[in-house]
Amino acid sequence: MEEWNLHQFEEASKNPAVAAFYLYTPLCGTCQVASKMMDVVEQLLPDVKLGKADLNYHEEVAARYGVESVPCLLISKEGQPVEKIYAFRSVPYLYEKLS
Repeated sequence: MEEWNLHQFEEASKNPAVAAFYLYTPLCGTCQVASKMMDVVEQLLPDVKLGKADLNYHEEVAARYGVESVPCLLISKEGQPVEKIYAFRSVPYLYEKLS
């Protein structure tokens, strides 16, 4: 998954396909587990545009989308944010949300 900034996420979101922005912080243990799950999902869904960002360096994302904690997965369809996921339950759960 490549590192994105807010502009890159919003550009990827404009496509009719699903785009997702994974937000994390490097010292968060739960984020480390979620990162591994997202790596698997990325392999399973190559058509979904996925990006990630360390929220410590992208406060504007938290402000614009009302991110309350990490890990957070912002899901967008056709330029509109449709869902924020904070509980990364399982790979099948994330797969279902993104497909």
